[in-house]
Amino acid sequence: MTTAVSHSDVLIVGAGSAGSVVAERLSADPSCAVTVIEAGPGLEDPGLLAQTTNGLQLPIGAGSPLVQRYETRLTDRPVRLVPIVRGATVGGSGAINGGYFCRGLPRDFEWPAIAGWGWSDVIEHFRAIETDLDFASPAHGDKGPIKVRRTHEMTGASESFVSAAQRAGFPWIADLNDCGPELVSGVGAVPLNIVNGVRVGSGAGYLIPALQRPNLTLLAQTRASQVRFTAAAAVGVEAVGPQGPISFTADRIILCGGAIQSAHLLMLSGIGDEAMLRAVGVPVVAPLPVGMFCSDHPEWVLPTDWTVATGRPVLEVVLSTDDGLEIRPYTGGFVAMTGDGTAGHPDWPHIGVALMQPRSRGRITLLSPDPDVPPRIEHRYDSEPEDVATLRRGAALARELASAATYVGEPAWATSQHLCASAPMGAEADPRAVVDHRCRVRGVENLWVIDGSVLPEITSRGPHATIVMIGHRAAEFVR
Repeated sequence: MTTAVSHSDVLIVGAGSAGSVVAERLSADPSCAVTVIEAGPGLEDPGLLAQTTNGLQLPIGAGSPLVQRYETRLTDRPVRLVPIVRGATVGGSGAINGGYFCRGLPRDFEWPAIAGWGWSDVIEHFRAIETDLDFASPAHGDKGPIKVRRTHEMTGASESFVSAAQRAGFPWIADLNDCGPELVSGVGAVPLNIVNGVRVGSGAGYLIPALQRPNLTLLAQTRASQVRFTAAAAVGVEAVGPQGPISFTADRIILCGGAIQSAHLLMLSGIGDEAMLRAVGVPVVAPLPVGMFCSDHPEWVLPTDWTVATGRPVLEVVLSTDDGLEIRPYTGGFVAMTGDGTAGHPDWPHIGVALMQPRSRGRITLLSPDPDVPPRIEHRYDSEPEDVATLRRGAALARELASAATYVGEPAWATSQHLCASAPMGAEADPRAVVDHRCRVRGVENLWVIDGSVLPEITSRGPHATIVMIGHRAAEFVR
């Protein structure tokens, strides 16, 4: 039985890194009734809230209620199937990640024919979301709800790595969030939205404080299954909540579910590749290339026996190279990071070698009209030989930098879990574009996508800070 729900001016699907900001920004107008539905749990439970605020662990281990699990086909030759996770709670992946808060670089926003998204357009929004506790220059914000700090006293793997990088001739970069338009070769401390061990992302910084507003409603554990249309206008969303099916209506509907969930919901609702939709029996509302050109950071991971410094953020420094690699000395073993109590080697740090501007493109494909059937995710990381060759060079450099360790294992394929670009922004003539420069879904009315899906390609830094910025910027387009 479907439960009728009162009409909202704005319905936001997903309380993640972008959705939390959009909800706060739009509900600042007391005359605008905003409803947010989130598939994961809210954070009223003090135990769950504590897991999201503990910036020294990633609450993504076996049995965590704060994540949605998927399987992806990482490579084709040979086939490597690996699990990936996305945050499923208030704050999304920004509530459960390592706190890396590097901005995209100015060159990442040189998108031809996309008005309003150049560096001069977005820098004020990067400033607005943060309070940088280390730098007071005009490049940084001092009034935003997300506090940013870098590690100043290195120990353990971070200290060993910085020493090795500087011996190898790499300069120290004082501020990775203000180092010029291009990728600068060198090593620097990661800007973290973790201060004194406390992680504050956009859920904690934006949405939770705004929930006291009478015009803002959050419904947790409520999963959208389909956007409803009248002709070519989005008019509502079907969802399933703790008490069963719910039907929502709204004047404006914004999908903020992240690259996987937003793409999946679009396809379930008839927006996607026409042949794919017809093959699974979904009526076509708008033929658009949803999920066809996804982008992520491939990563090779090498275990080491560097000394662990306990009680640290999982990544404190990174090395950027001229050929677009980011080398990451993780401070502890992955078992220790996730804190799931399973057997393993919690005292083994790893070195990650990530390719930050890959040529490879992945896909998200609808397999069934049943929303309980996850889409097929393919990263296709080995589809571009030049990407593989660059990763191989990076692994050799990482091994050289880790030569102070007595053990460095063989590299294993992994992913940075930064999937983006499943509903990319573009000009009207762009055959890859799913949304326009104001994040409106092409060919339909009253429907926006605002999250990492809309990046035309992944940024040359981890995308978390950029996705929070997108929420802040694009909220203006929905008002």
